[in-house]
Amino acid sequence: MSPLVLVVDDERKIRELVRSYLERAGIDVLTSGSGAEALEMAGRARPDLVVLDLGLPDVPGDEVARELRRAGDLPILMLTARATEADRVQGLELGADDYVTKPFSPRELVLRVQAVLRRGHGELPAHGPGSYGGGELVIDSERREVRIRGAEIKLTPTEWGLLEALSRTPGRVYSRYELINQVRGYEFEGYERTVDSHVKNLRRKIEVDPGTPRIIETVLGVGYRLGIPRD
Repeated sequence: MSPLVLVVDDERKIRELVRSYLERAGIDVLTSGSGAEALEMAGRARPDLVVLDLGLPDVPGDEVARELRRAGDLPILMLTARATEADRVQGLELGADDYVTKPFSPRELVLRVQAVLRRGHGELPAHGPGSYGGGELVIDSERREVRIRGAEIKLTPTEWGLLEALSRTPGRVYSRYELINQVRGYEFEGYERTVDSHVKNLRRKIEVDPGTPRIIETVLGVGYRLGIPRD
């Protein structure tokens, strides 16, 4: 079954351009020119990923992203003219899995869409759940489930990839460069701030106090590590 992507942009030419390239890659596409319609379509059609412009005419794109995040862990790739580093970081902190600025390469956009889809639906390792910190954290790769202190939490594909990478060797320090390449499969501009933004989002979901993290520790000048041992 082909993946389904919802493309949301107020410019018809961009919607049709993205549709054309995604369909050539074997991906089914729905399109919308407004934020309100996009939220309705996302709830009804259950796409596998949303390509989201932030400059929408009715509901601002960042509010659409917040609503999508409140509704679940649907992957979001932001496609926008907002090109500063601060804009990119803000977008990632809203929960986006990737951020592409206009003007853009349609071929690169397709590759990034495919990378996010692989993270969300790719083949998973066949082994049982891993328990960490006396059961505080449980990662079930086969079911793609994460429990923290007994409660199941929903992670975006990128958050899942980061946590899974860190949990492979608890205590080992991973550089930001290593993490972005393990999670995305390629390097791109601004990877350091990108990892920091996703770790910040992940800590909000799994730490008792995100301001003083115990599970995902920062190693200054190097990167991050899982701070609790495997049981």
